[in-house]
Amino acid sequence: MMSATSTLALTHFVTLADSFDKDKVTPGVLGFIVFAVIGGAVWLLMKSMNKQMKKVDFEEQPEDGDAGTTAAASAKAPEPKTS
Repeated sequence: MMSATSTLALTHFVTLADSFDKDKVTPGVLGFIVFAVIGGAVWLLMKSMNKQMKKVDFEEQPEDGDAGTTAAASAKAPEPKTS
């Protein structure tokens, strides 16, 4: 059985719930904290990605058929010295 005090307390909550607009949804503080954490994580990931991309050093291969001539020229063995 409910006591008079608990019944009185519940009736106050019901009036507060009726004054709340049920069609309005707000994220509140928790929504802001989650959004801020996701934003910070994206910022840290971008910072790390920039650091890793700066380490990459590569040379592009030529697009036309000159690849065979440059590979043959670089693969040529040095001539032995004769004395």
